[in-house]
Amino acid sequence: MRSKKIQFVDFFAGCGGMSYGFHQAGMLTGKMKNVGAFDFDKNANLTFNKNFGFAPTEIDIGNSSVREIKILMKKNDYDEKLPLIVIGCAPCQGFSSHRKKDSRLDKRNSLVGKFAEIAVGLNADFIVMENVPDLLAKKHQHHFDEFRSILDKNGYKLSVKILNMSEYGVPQARFRTVALASKNYFPSMPPFINKVGQQYTVRDAIGHLPNLKVGQITLGDSMHITSRHRPETIEILKKVPINGGSRPAGVGPLCLDRVAGFYDVYGRLAWDKPSITITARCRTPSCGRFAHPDQNRGLSVREAALLQGFPPDFVFEGPFDDKYKQIGNAVPPLFSKVLARHVIGLMVGKVKPLVDESCLDYGTFDSYSSIIAHVKNRGFKSGLLSIP
Repeated sequence: MRSKKIQFVDFFAGCGGMSYGFHQAGMLTGKMKNVGAFDFDKNANLTFNKNFGFAPTEIDIGNSSVREIKILMKKNDYDEKLPLIVIGCAPCQGFSSHRKKDSRLDKRNSLVGKFAEIAVGLNADFIVMENVPDLLAKKHQHHFDEFRSILDKNGYKLSVKILNMSEYGVPQARFRTVALASKNYFPSMPPFINKVGQQYTVRDAIGHLPNLKVGQITLGDSMHITSRHRPETIEILKKVPINGGSRPAGVGPLCLDRVAGFYDVYGRLAWDKPSITITARCRTPSCGRFAHPDQNRGLSVREAALLQGFPPDFVFEGPFDDKYKQIGNAVPPLFSKVLARHVIGLMVGKVKPLVDESCLDYGTFDSYSSIIAHVKNRGFKSGLLSIP
């Protein structure tokens, strides 16, 4: 294994958040080889190509066969004799806690099982999957059962946990389901690099950036630009206390005072804490605690990207709103760097797998996100929700 190159392919690649760590490992070692990236999102594909110099294939994975995918991978010199890491971060919107009261079926949810079929069909040496915590909730258990069953039938060992990205160097309290599987290696999770209370903060991520007026573009960084907020939005933000303050009662639309779930709307980030979860709507203060800690505006594209763990020179393509969508939907690149080093280390024998005995069967809760919301400010640690 040590003398061989390791190939990787990324399904539902987005703008490249999960691929980032494996690309970085390739640049450092010369041993990694990208043999494919696939996504249906045209703008995300443009961003991927811009930053990695590798053009993803724009296809619908749900309607693609393993044979078709192999043909496309061989255009990138895919070699079936070399080890292969298969990455897949299927669209998470259908599993989101924001839709827990929505009984309608979301066709995207079946892509988790489809991804397992493809990974097994490619005879992956290692499988990496990321999704929202509620992939493991009772409502969606049958989708995860399908994923797990396909891997079990084909001899794959599986490790699944809900991890807090802030314990892996990301300046954001972002909880995500991470699944690792392999037939030949023990798929343990990477150890934490930050303890609770020692995470990177909003100040660490964006405190160095120059002040910015609404709609202004910073010279030298076209990504440091905000929305052109309406005057009434700016007036609301002027009344929100700086450095983590929340919208005072009576300020803004009256409907916000009638629903407890709107507590974070128009709220400011706190300088010396990790950010809240960065979402596809993070450009808009009316969608959550997405206002700058002390400037009367929402987050710039660059600020959102840095809080999501992107490098400071990463460039996003596409319309303005779509840049935020790409950022919010991405796996934090800072986490992918840790994960890539760990997975590659397991494969080449340089990392000894950790044994984690803590476990809680999936499907225990109607919503894992609701449980996390109650405990994340009380020292919640990664791995407390896991499947051995």
